[in-house]
Amino acid sequence: MTTEPTIAQRDTQPYVGITERVTIQNIGMVLPEVHSQVFEWLGERGIEQAGAPFWKYNVIDMATEMEVEVGVPITNEVTGDERVKAGVLPAGRYATVTHIGHPQELMGVTGELLKWGDQQGVTWDMTETPAGQKWACRLEIYHTDPREQPDMSKWETDLAFKLAE
Repeated sequence: MTTEPTIAQRDTQPYVGITERVTIQNIGMVLPEVHSQVFEWLGERGIEQAGAPFWKYNVIDMATEMEVEVGVPITNEVTGDERVKAGVLPAGRYATVTHIGHPQELMGVTGELLKWGDQQGVTWDMTETPAGQKWACRLEIYHTDPREQPDMSKWETDLAFKLAE
């Protein structure tokens, strides 16, 4: 089940995350482990998360590699280290859609959201580069805790893609 897309204003959001280069073939194996590393880093410092964890797609080239940040929102800005980056998700207008279903369905949902945006005449905050599409902020936000809901077909995920100003 997927909701109708909406456009909403989002405020800035401090976060911490780890950036990885992945392929479409290994993304599902690599990034969940990286999320564990981010949660471990937060726990070692006594920092609580302020929202659902996310994957932030920075550069996308489906044929080769993608640069993806695995992040967790936090309340206040902190200093990162050599492995964990501290950052701020940008404020702005975002096209957002919620999907309840298996994460493997998100590629199709993404295509539907992009098509919807094109039909609405929105401009994505994205540029084409030799390395692929470079996004200002393209998020998969995971609201479901796998420890509480092991049935992945019931997971709730938001897609939130920043629009150009």
